[in-house]
Amino acid sequence: MIAILAIFVFAAVAIGVFVLISLFDERNARARLLRERLSTGDEVAERQADPKLALIRDEMLSEIPALDTLLRRSDRITELQTMLSQADLDVRAGNILLLCGVSALVFGAIAFVALGSAQFVWVGAIFGAIVPYSYASYRRNKRFQKFEEMFPEAIDTLARAVRAGHAFTTALELIASELSDPVATEFRKLFEEQKFGLPVRDALINLTERVPLVDVKFFVTAVMLQRETGGNLAEILDNLSYVIRERFKILRQVRVFTAQGRLTMMLLMGLPPIIIVLMEVMSPGFIKPLFTDPIGHVLVVAGICLQTIGYFVIRKVIQITV
Repeated sequence: MIAILAIFVFAAVAIGVFVLISLFDERNARARLLRERLSTGDEVAERQADPKLALIRDEMLSEIPALDTLLRRSDRITELQTMLSQADLDVRAGNILLLCGVSALVFGAIAFVALGSAQFVWVGAIFGAIVPYSYASYRRNKRFQKFEEMFPEAIDTLARAVRAGHAFTTALELIASELSDPVATEFRKLFEEQKFGLPVRDALINLTERVPLVDVKFFVTAVMLQRETGGNLAEILDNLSYVIRERFKILRQVRVFTAQGRLTMMLLMGLPPIIIVLMEVMSPGFIKPLFTDPIGHVLVVAGICLQTIGYFVIRKVIQITV
């Protein structure tokens, strides 16, 4: 017990010291950047335009310079930052990692205090570490679901605007002003990128990177083919909107057919914790060996592992790609 408390105290102190040093480093970095801008301000008018210069969209992974430099060495952290952007969370990857560490310490301490056993500290710490990431993933999935529901309406609006004689780029601005988020936000970014000089093809590819959905890839492919080979863009968009809506009908039918599997998954995942809580309230002496005896600890860990495996197996069965 003393060793575990010492580990928690050491981790808390280490995180506190790291945050203080990082804030001081960030302040010095901002002051240095300000001095450099002031020192080079008088030379801007004398410089010749370099044709090789280009605008580079570069997102920081952390506002702490030292941590940002460290995180840029990992492609996984860059993918995490992309996921946060797709979830429309104004949080950097470095902050999420720090939040995961703090959450792991908090849930580990709660597990130790509530269950009084060191074996469950690691279970609580692992659970706490994945909570912030799970929330970001949930926000990303919900945002994509809402985008998919509104995307056919955006395509119809684009087709009507093109049929009325508007240019393709003007129709993009029309979608950004008439529809709601998240479709309006993504099409506004698409419009602004091509407005500030980015080729339409590259702007469309950036849209598929921000919203990696099958329907968006179909839309981008159709638009790029029409711009290269010609054709009636309004008719192409109408057909694409019809295909997307028909796919939604099939997906709803699939959800009806897999309702029993989803209900089974929820029951299997929720039943063991509910039984444990009820037994703890109704008969504490009966369930106590499960948390105090070493064999009980092994059974709890085995049960959690089997529950996790069962969850992913059932999820794989009921998820049908259309």
